[in-house]
Amino acid sequence: MSATQLDQLKEFTTVVADTGDFESMKAYQPRDATTNPSLILQAAAKPEYRHLVEQAVSELKGGSLTGEALTEAVLDRILILFGLEILKIVPGRVSTEVDARLSFDTEATVAKARELIAAYAKEGISKDRVLIKIASTWEGIKAAEILEKEGIHCNLTLLFSFAQAVACAEAGVQLISPFVGRILDWFKASTGQTYEGDADPGVISVKQIYTYYKKFGYKTEIMGASFRNKGEILSLAGCDLLTISPGLLGELQASTEPIERRLTAEAAASADLKKVSFDEKSFRYSFNEDAMATEKTAQGIRGFAADIVKLEKLVNDIIG
Repeated sequence: MSATQLDQLKEFTTVVADTGDFESMKAYQPRDATTNPSLILQAAAKPEYRHLVEQAVSELKGGSLTGEALTEAVLDRILILFGLEILKIVPGRVSTEVDARLSFDTEATVAKARELIAAYAKEGISKDRVLIKIASTWEGIKAAEILEKEGIHCNLTLLFSFAQAVACAEAGVQLISPFVGRILDWFKASTGQTYEGDADPGVISVKQIYTYYKKFGYKTEIMGASFRNKGEILSLAGCDLLTISPGLLGELQASTEPIERRLTAEAAASADLKKVSFDEKSFRYSFNEDAMATEKTAQGIRGFAADIVKLEKLVNDIIG
């Protein structure tokens, strides 16, 4: 029997489940799993996961915390409870996201990350099994730089530009998540054109980052994310990691057509590239010059923040 495309992909790329749904993780057996406020909100609204939200409330309600402090503590506990369930399923790491409303506050991001890692440690989970997910703002990247020096590994998300990728590598970040599909969305909307395969602007962006990182020996892992179709995934076969939604994992599982490795460190090594560097001023200018990255990063932060507010409302309704 021929190997499925998912099994073939796993031979040269680490497959990660982009979901808060435990059953999907069990079905596709990824190594790692990523969550974000939107995925946690979707999962928490399902009857089969409601008990985790209620557990977080029951553990903390009636204690010394009240008001906003209680809500925040319950939200953090929900993240940890979901993370613990995920780590029972995947053999690798879970990505747990810092509140998107802290995206422009380095100190608060560092403090929240330390709290989350301490909460996992209380449950017997070592910090090498957790990635703290932070938006790829200048402040977020600086927070990650501090955390990495403490041995707290980070996943820099909402990454759309080369400047963000370079700054993350220079900060010694463990992993970045360039958002392939959201880049495609922007170009389709702004040009009215369709893009496929190697012409997909999201694919082009990740290939550029991969080539640069491998050429100059950066250890930061690249995890393509936010895919819109199977073609984007196949065009990035060979990328360090790819985080894939259950629907697209299902499409890969259903096909036995052969796939080939598209990205290799050997090919990257011979690329004609110059090394670049960004301080805060040059980062902000380069980022501002990239309309797509500026708009999509801002939109992503707003979207995640809005879903945290919805999750808070769900929690407050249960708290009563």
